[in-house]
Amino acid sequence: MYVTLVHVKVKPECVDDFVEASRANHVGSIEEVGNRRFDILQDAEDQTKFVLYEAYVSGEAAAGHKEAAHYLEWRETVADMMAEPREAVVFDGLFPAD
Repeated sequence: MYVTLVHVKVKPECVDDFVEASRANHVGSIEEVGNRRFDILQDAEDQTKFVLYEAYVSGEAAAGHKEAAHYLEWRETVADMMAEPREAVVFDGLFPAD
């Protein structure tokens, strides 16, 4: 499994709009071929910090996500909401194994 954790810091005044844009991206992403999980997590203590947990069956499936209309719309919509550049860290998912 190909897993990416995307760390995002959002401007305080943009939190609600970021959440709504990310909800729409989540809804589209979980319908993608090869998607296993697409979770949006918000820091319990600092509401401007988020982690997107993206799990795909392969790197190719994850790359397809970057071409999906809902992702491209999300990327454009949230670009000016970022307090700093987002950071993506790629992992090999070991368990669950399927």
